[in-house]
Amino acid sequence: MKNIISIVWNNWLKPQQKYSVLLFGSIAAASEIALMLNGEWDGCNGVIIASGDEVAVNTAAKLLETTWCYQGASKAVLGRVTTDEILRRYAIGERNFVNANLRCAVLASAKLSEINLSYAQLSWADLSQANLSYADLTAADLSLANLSGADLSKAYLMRTNLSGADLQQASLQRANLSSANLSEVNLTGADLTLANLALADLRGANFYECNLSGANLTGAKLIESDLAFAKQ
Repeated sequence: MKNIISIVWNNWLKPQQKYSVLLFGSIAAASEIALMLNGEWDGCNGVIIASGDEVAVNTAAKLLETTWCYQGASKAVLGRVTTDEILRRYAIGERNFVNANLRCAVLASAKLSEINLSYAQLSWADLSQANLSYADLTAADLSLANLSGADLSKAYLMRTNLSGADLQQASLQRANLSSANLSEVNLTGADLTLANLALADLRGANFYECNLSGANLTGAKLIESDLAFAKQ
């Protein structure tokens, strides 16, 4: 009888613990804070912890000199999607993955032409050699992502955050990168023929051997010297 009462208490009568997903400014900080606050680290920059005292979170974040927010604080973010799930759903014809959480995902060499990943979280993702031609990546977060050798020809990258991303040897022919953040991006050997870079932030980008033939740079933020070794 005691055991039955205990089971009922634990599963039904005991108040259910609520949890929050917090996103931190770096993977290292998330890992450390998960240990400090007895949370569950997601392997990237997210931590699942029991809802509670923000003071403890703020204190931990301050100690590690990082920033944090609740997942979805500024916009809705879907639960983390696995690589296998994306590939399976894409294979059966699904293309709409708006707001998908794919931080740190490994999708190297994946064939994802015409996929819709607008507003998706793709920071630190490995998309090297992936086929993303005609993909919609509007306003997605691709900061620090590996896109080396990726095919992004005719992709929609308006207002996309690509800061610090690796785009070496990537194909961006006729891609729309208007108002995108490409600061500190490595574009060595990339092909930006006829790409739209109007109003894009290109400060600190590496254009060595990058092909900018016919690219629209109207209103783009850049340091002229950065273009010294680009093909135009």
